[in-house]
Amino acid sequence: MLELSGVDCYYAEAQVLKAFSLKAEAGEILCLLGRNGAGKTTALKAIMGLVRVRRGSISLDGTELTALAPHEVPRRGIGYVPQGRRLFSELTVMENLRVGLMTRGSGPEVLDHVLSLFPLLKERLAQRAGTMSGGEQQMLAMARALCINPRVLLLDEPTEGLMPAMIERIRQSVLDLKSHGVTTLLVEQRVDAVLPVADRVAFVENGRVTGVVAASALASDRQMIDRYVGI
Repeated sequence: MLELSGVDCYYAEAQVLKAFSLKAEAGEILCLLGRNGAGKTTALKAIMGLVRVRRGSISLDGTELTALAPHEVPRRGIGYVPQGRRLFSELTVMENLRVGLMTRGSGPEVLDHVLSLFPLLKERLAQRAGTMSGGEQQMLAMARALCINPRVLLLDEPTEGLMPAMIERIRQSVLDLKSHGVTTLLVEQRVDAVLPVADRVAFVENGRVTGVVAASALASDRQMIDRYVGI
């Protein structure tokens, strides 16, 4: 279980997360919904150690993460696909995947499974990442994160700017991870991309989690979505 309890985070002296608390169970797909600037991306960065936690606790199955250096967090089994992908654009597809494989010493069976999820990448192993389309780069970013064989996967706006066919591929990959017991924490603005896959939705407002509901309940309650995500 991934748990954030009473987390406060700042950028300089501006507080972004305020007593942020959330629990994600093993194998659960939990989506964070909220307006731009609500603190969703900061929560993911805090988990990865990229934003310092001033107060509160972040733990994975009882192991405290806040004291770890950022490069140690993936070694505990947390994969991260940031907004904007952040690939090594001059490296090939295979070289980017090797970065993920080396993080926790994943074997060839992990690579084989990842490439089965994204068969297009198998045809592009020698291609430089920077020459791929946006959708292909998103697949590679996810594949690299999966190469660490994660227990938890953090996805920040994974469907942004993608065609419907690519969005469906991302959805199917997330559902496959669920079937293997991987917890997914998903930040999204597109409600239609969330509801088909999420188990629960956590609403984030002004740096706090203000409510957590079953995704199925939102289909019949558009007022809740409009309150937290609408303009």
